[in-house]
Amino acid sequence: MNTLQITDYLVFLVYFFIVSGYGYWIYKRKQTASHSASHDYFLAEGSLTWWAIGTSLIASNISSEQFIAMSGNGFKMGLAIATYEWMAAITLIIVAVFFIPVYLKNKIFTMPQFLSQRYNGDVAMIMAVFWLLLYVIVNLTSILYLGALAINGISGLNLDLCMYALAFFAIIIALGGMKVIGYTDVIQVVFLIFGGLVTTYLALNKVAELNGQTGFVEGFNYMYTQSGDHFHMIFKQDNANFPSLPGLTVLLGGMWIVNLNYWGCNQYITQRALGADLKTARSGILFAAFLKLLMPIIVVLPGIAAYVIYTKGGLQTEMLGADGILNPDRSYPVLLNLLPVGLKGLSFAALTAAVVASLAGKVNSISTIFTLDIYKKKIDVDASELKMVRVGKMAVVGAMLIAVIIAPHLGIDKKGGFEFIQEYSGFVSPGIFAMFILGFFWKKTSSNAAMFATIGGFILSVVFKFLPKFMNLEFLSSTGFSTLVPQEDGTSLYEIPFLDRMGFVFVICVVLMIGISLIDQKRGLKTKGLEIDSSMFKVNSAFLAGSLLIVGLLVALYSVFW
Repeated sequence: MNTLQITDYLVFLVYFFIVSGYGYWIYKRKQTASHSASHDYFLAEGSLTWWAIGTSLIASNISSEQFIAMSGNGFKMGLAIATYEWMAAITLIIVAVFFIPVYLKNKIFTMPQFLSQRYNGDVAMIMAVFWLLLYVIVNLTSILYLGALAINGISGLNLDLCMYALAFFAIIIALGGMKVIGYTDVIQVVFLIFGGLVTTYLALNKVAELNGQTGFVEGFNYMYTQSGDHFHMIFKQDNANFPSLPGLTVLLGGMWIVNLNYWGCNQYITQRALGADLKTARSGILFAAFLKLLMPIIVVLPGIAAYVIYTKGGLQTEMLGADGILNPDRSYPVLLNLLPVGLKGLSFAALTAAVVASLAGKVNSISTIFTLDIYKKKIDVDASELKMVRVGKMAVVGAMLIAVIIAPHLGIDKKGGFEFIQEYSGFVSPGIFAMFILGFFWKKTSSNAAMFATIGGFILSVVFKFLPKFMNLEFLSSTGFSTLVPQEDGTSLYEIPFLDRMGFVFVICVVLMIGISLIDQKRGLKTKGLEIDSSMFKVNSAFLAGSLLIVGLLVALYSVFW
């Protein structure tokens, strides 16, 4: 039943007032402690603790695309989709060791600033516009629309009303700046994790009841017994889900580009750590890595539970979309509707917390890039600190209004939210990551090479995407680099899975960037290297111990569920 009872609304209101009240208190304390300087507003410079950084990273990352779309993928393909979460844990360690020290040592606060400092202003401006378009049109809209769909499915409230309410709540949080976002994210994550674990426990208990038992462990064992095919992390080529997660690519190929680009070259994420010192930033990122290990329990297991219940004859009508066809993305909202009064309100608050935290973090990053990298550099170079903060706040409101207007018209629900984000982000990720990684560690990388990665990487991604329309790629099938994919018109084409496609584009970009840079060197063009020394990459014993523990847990998980 997709309605909330009075008790559920009361639980939700408690959450709302706790977050709002705490955010207001942080905002007022910040006003009395310091002036509204731009770095304080956009980065919360020097004021976020390690636990605030770690929880804010998770709150910004986990949103409707995880709760709804990743849970739907759990229904469809099983535990394998958890590779996005578990591989992110080890990626975060790499970012903490090798990426963050470079940013902090060179006093880099935005990703376009890095490109301007390392290459030139043209590369930085092109990428600033790229990122703004990507963040607003792809990320912000999908988070907002999928979140509204989920809340609509649980509460029965009007879809447009859900969108407006989410946007308004996120704006209120975001207008307080990064410090308010960072510290309110701590509460958001508490609701997110606690409410999510409650949902998972009750979902597995429902599975156990199918076998005449009760309990989390009994439910998991029954689920594992009945749907063993949903507990493999690595797909073989004959698996129908291979195009989404092409075998060992998730360990050795394109998944690294997805994660390293997202966690290390993404304003939305790195912004949380750029206002801290190195030790605090690394500790926060390591904490986020531990939380990442927990996420599949919250967002993937409920999807598998819904699949088992469905295969046993339950949820036959609830899992159907508006078109009467089975819709895996309905898994999580359907499970929430099975929860008892009160606990449904708690899980509803957890989902809302995830969506609002992501919206606030994303719109703050949009505001930061627009204000510091476009407005300050091209529109009003003499803008005061206070004026930049005002412009940043206007950018928050403007970006959210654009997202609210265009989100219903992008077909996000038809494509599937997780695939929507991954596919369109994947058009620019390989070139961006190639540009960053060579910019970090090879001083000879030239601005012309970076410009090629910016534009050429995008063009190559488009070419590889549409190549099957003009060329039969069956000859690659024996190598595992192409697979037969059903099309919307009922036909099938041999396509390169998008993770492999990203890997190919990345390698081509790196090779051509090296070639272009060497040519530029022979022509006598100067390059601007960053300040780097080996001591930057040393870690303390506590960080090393935590990292080894995470790696050990990942080895165990992949060994058990290979």
